[in-house]
Amino acid sequence: MRRFVWPALIVALIIVLPLVLSTPFEQRIGALILLYAIAASAWNIGSYAGQVSVGHAVFFGCGAYAATGAYAHFALSPLVGIPAGIVLAVAIAAIVGVPTLRLSGHYFSMATIALAELVRLVVMNTEYLGAAVGLSGPAVPRNIFDVSFVSALPYYYLFLAVLALTLLVTWWMERSRMGFYLRAIKDSERAARSLGAPTSRTKLYAFMLSAALTSVAGALYAMMFGFVDPDSGLGILISVKILIMAALGGAGFLFGPLVGAAILVPLEEISNSLLGGSGAGLTFVVYGAIIVLIARFQPGGLLVLITQVLERRRKKASEAAAKTTGLGHAS
Repeated sequence: MRRFVWPALIVALIIVLPLVLSTPFEQRIGALILLYAIAASAWNIGSYAGQVSVGHAVFFGCGAYAATGAYAHFALSPLVGIPAGIVLAVAIAAIVGVPTLRLSGHYFSMATIALAELVRLVVMNTEYLGAAVGLSGPAVPRNIFDVSFVSALPYYYLFLAVLALTLLVTWWMERSRMGFYLRAIKDSERAARSLGAPTSRTKLYAFMLSAALTSVAGALYAMMFGFVDPDSGLGILISVKILIMAALGGAGFLFGPLVGAAILVPLEEISNSLLGGSGAGLTFVVYGAIIVLIARFQPGGLLVLITQVLERRRKKASEAAAKTTGLGHAS
């Protein structure tokens, strides 16, 4: 039972935290941490096979535009747009994934960047999607199904529920046959294929699942902010942010994206608040520095570092206990 004590305490803290946070700014940061943790956790599914996508803004934008489009064009609740966004994101992932997933390493990453930029340019020149201006959600909530709240507190608990579902799906995938296949592909795709693993199909399924969950994050983003445009919904910074969050916390680990989001989101929001418009430029510098530091010193992320430190302490404690026992026997 001891191993469940700390997880239970952490879950209780996450649930109670927004009630303790005193200012709307702090509650907003808490909600944004959970929102980006959802997006980063969705991206993280592909990392189990070693896929480094820098184009997930496409799927994020699918959800955001579907949610706002449901209201802007049909006067429906943005919630109605979530299934449409999922279907569109999965369809794009299936169509694009067949050729691009044959690539590996930085070639795959470059292909996803090209896809994201192409989609952004198409949307920017499409009047039906608001072109460069974008689309807006309901200015005044008509009912609770518009998911338009003044306080960040309802968004916090909504995002917490979706994050729990996302982590549950990831946990199930980790322990399923699909998860074993993905880890084998990451170690050596050629070896996995020689042992009979359906490598192409498994990577495609993971890419489609990741796309579906990322589109949900995009829809939640549009509901919270009430609008979406090509930069906020499809900009490359979206892809870079969720990638860095997952990598910083620990790509391929269940709670890695949440750890990364808990560090980067407050850093970005506080810098933007203190520095105003110039804070965005500082954010880019910080992101670049984090990428360099992760790649140079700790490619596995913070969870790997924490695990290594705890393992060293455990080993030292075991050695000290063994020495003490040995001295006792000698005396």
